[in-house]
Amino acid sequence: MMADGQEDDLPEGGFAEVRGGPTVLRILVGAQLRRLREASGISREEAAYAIRGSEAKMSRIESGRVGFKPRDVADLLTMYGLTEGSARDVVLSLAEQANEPSWWHRYSDTMPDWFSTYVGLEQAATIIRTYEAQYVPGLLQTEAYAHAVVNLGEAVRSDEVSKRVELRMHRQQLLHLPKPPEYWAVIDEAVLRRNLGGRKAMREQLDHILEASRLPHITVQVVPFDRSDVAAVGGPFTLLRFAEPDLPDIVYLEQLNSALYLNKDVDVMNYLQIMNRLAAGALTPQLSTDLIASVRDAL
Repeated sequence: MMADGQEDDLPEGGFAEVRGGPTVLRILVGAQLRRLREASGISREEAAYAIRGSEAKMSRIESGRVGFKPRDVADLLTMYGLTEGSARDVVLSLAEQANEPSWWHRYSDTMPDWFSTYVGLEQAATIIRTYEAQYVPGLLQTEAYAHAVVNLGEAVRSDEVSKRVELRMHRQQLLHLPKPPEYWAVIDEAVLRRNLGGRKAMREQLDHILEASRLPHITVQVVPFDRSDVAAVGGPFTLLRFAEPDLPDIVYLEQLNSALYLNKDVDVMNYLQIMNRLAAGALTPQLSTDLIASVRDAL
């Protein structure tokens, strides 16, 4: 049996329909374990002792940063008073699903862990807003353009380049799901003018952006050169928003060999204001389309 009130905290039907695979399931199951612990009046230190671990381990479990050992989850649920019934079965089942490899696991040899986390969150997002000052955003890149971008990075073998490009193309399937996320990209005019992969590849890339922007869930805006003050916001960033209440809005900042994931309200609000300022200062979607087409015709 469970302590009073805990049964009502469990989501009806579990998280079976959650999109985003193991990354999101880990976050949701971790959040559920935290709620159950707090409702039971048990400290994180006490819970850690019950599973023969440290408080730091419990923190990683509850934040969804690590996979789950079935024995640990079972012991924690028992400690929290969830000893039997469907609610316990749901959490145990979801914890098991969270340990299963996702479709992007096959690219793990060429994809760092910090980016694997992003891919999982990207797959779960219902709204994706991104700003790019140098390159076409990954979800809008053509294969030829992606090859050129990947080759600009650190030296890698040709087979690794192909695998990274393949991953990028696979990620783009997200935008063609029956219920795709709302995708809103703001890009600097320099992105359009930077010839990557040759004239033919750039024409194809700009055509691809024009085609994508005709889809109702995709918005593309361009910040022109004469509004450079609007674009003076630092490097590229992405804002992710989720339908699940246990997943806070996240700002993703990719660096050379790592990434930052910001989810504090003050940080998210700051970047949301920047994104809104960028969108307000950029050309309208229609004028952006006209500019992209004119650049494409001039190639």
